[in-house]
Amino acid sequence: MLDFIVQRLLQAIFVMLVVSLISFSLFQFVGDPVNNMFGPDATLEQRAAARETLGLNDPVPVQFVRWVGNAVQGEFGQSYRMGRPVAQLIAERLPATLELVFLSAIIAVAVGVPMGVYTGLKRHSWLSKVFLTVSLVGISLPTFLIGILLILIFGVQLGWLPTFGRGGLVRVGNWETSFLTARGWSHIILPAITLALFQLTLIMRLVRAEMLEVLRTEYIKFARARGLRERSINFGHALKNTLVPVITIMGLQIGALLAFSIITETVFQWPGMGLLIIQAINFGDIPIMSSYLVLVALFFVIINLVVDLLYYVVDPRLRIERPTSAK
Repeated sequence: MLDFIVQRLLQAIFVMLVVSLISFSLFQFVGDPVNNMFGPDATLEQRAAARETLGLNDPVPVQFVRWVGNAVQGEFGQSYRMGRPVAQLIAERLPATLELVFLSAIIAVAVGVPMGVYTGLKRHSWLSKVFLTVSLVGISLPTFLIGILLILIFGVQLGWLPTFGRGGLVRVGNWETSFLTARGWSHIILPAITLALFQLTLIMRLVRAEMLEVLRTEYIKFARARGLRERSINFGHALKNTLVPVITIMGLQIGALLAFSIITETVFQWPGMGLLIIQAINFGDIPIMSSYLVLVALFFVIINLVVDLLYYVVDPRLRIERPTSAK
């Protein structure tokens, strides 16, 4: 196990270096940020001084090495648009995105897995047909349209929930959370459902397909022949073997929630990383764009490592050491 973790950590370091190089190289062609920072009345001396202060006159390899060295220390440079440290901006916006992603993942798993199990075990029932029909809607409709429909129904017509922003915040140490007040929950529930709906339907269909596949295997038939209870067969044997591929998809989908929460945050004006990166793209703020891409890659690397470790918990075959061949 220790060798496996060390190997994956070394791979993670290599992946992060490659992603850093790609992101830094791509964003060098976005445009000259000095042109966006100053208006047309700025003099050439002011522009030259700004380029020297930002280190834009250095060769690209020198800029990249300096940026990686600072990133390892938690420093991602200064925002060209706001003139503030990027690490500070990320620290302000990241809690909102993480809370939204966390609640969306909980909704997707807590609802998607039971629905998938039910539609796999009771595939001919009317409720299973309803679930499958609803899942088609969740997969087919784009996220922004789902968000607009939820705003129209629950915010405008019924007036039950707020339609934008993040409210009811409570500071716990250095973290501002929405989970400790009713107002905070009223603000986060619509964007969380919007972000979770696609992942929910995907998980439901995957669990259903895996359950149908596992229930046709020989060891399930043998378990029934031995007289085991149907509940024990379905949940003690079939569901447990279904979880291995499901864990992989759920891990990747959590990473996708982090990466693609931009649309949901834009629709609901949620003050997270999504709005920050949209503003950075419009302005050509290279430090924020590079840092965001590297941060998303880091989350994917961590999630993949956690998924691989969960394999050892779910599948006992992976915990059996391979015998070394004697020569």
